[in-house]
Amino acid sequence: MIPVLLNESPTELTTAATDALLAIECLVVILFLRGAGATDRWRTTLWCWIFGLIGLSSTLGAIAHGFMLPDSVQAVLWRPLYLCLGILVALFMVCAVYDWKGRSLAARLIPLSIGTGIAFFGLTELFSGAFLAFVVYEALAMLGAFTIYVFLGVSGRLRGAGVIAIAILLNLLAAGVQASDVSFHLLFPFDHNGVFHLIQMAGIGTLFFGLLLGMQSNVTKK
Repeated sequence: MIPVLLNESPTELTTAATDALLAIECLVVILFLRGAGATDRWRTTLWCWIFGLIGLSSTLGAIAHGFMLPDSVQAVLWRPLYLCLGILVALFMVCAVYDWKGRSLAARLIPLSIGTGIAFFGLTELFSGAFLAFVVYEALAMLGAFTIYVFLGVSGRLRGAGVIAIAILLNLLAAGVQASDVSFHLLFPFDHNGVFHLIQMAGIGTLFFGLLLGMQSNVTKK
């Protein structure tokens, strides 16, 4: 029987708490998106998958950070977490391509994106420093998506594209913070992981707002 005890580190507990809040936020976003009455259900479903993967990885992270677990159990938790992260980043790029070029090309890219996510997971298994590798992988994909949404916003082709671009910038900022040694004390101590999650929560809220603006548009992708 595996003993389940809370982690003794205050910063690990705040990291776990912010991970749990992030998972709850993603669940709320999914429920709102599903009930928004959007005409483009394909796009909505794809975004719900992304938020679902973020929520799942955050839930696993909350467990890994929040409890004192044997190394073998920790390893079991981190593997699906990295797999979720790898796939969701690639799917984010598919969403950007969809908003730029339409459903036909985006649908063809889904198998490639899933394959890319699995390949990234394979690399984390082969090499150490897995999360640093994820930061680099995420930054490259997000920069590509950011470029697309800036173009869509400037050209006026998608309502809310500029807000989505801001959300991507917040996500990139969060990734940079996670790779640093930033920390602060605000009622509770937060290390770089906790700060990373706080910025991510702001980014997800901004992304959700941008998506809602786009759903109010009468433009339908073909």
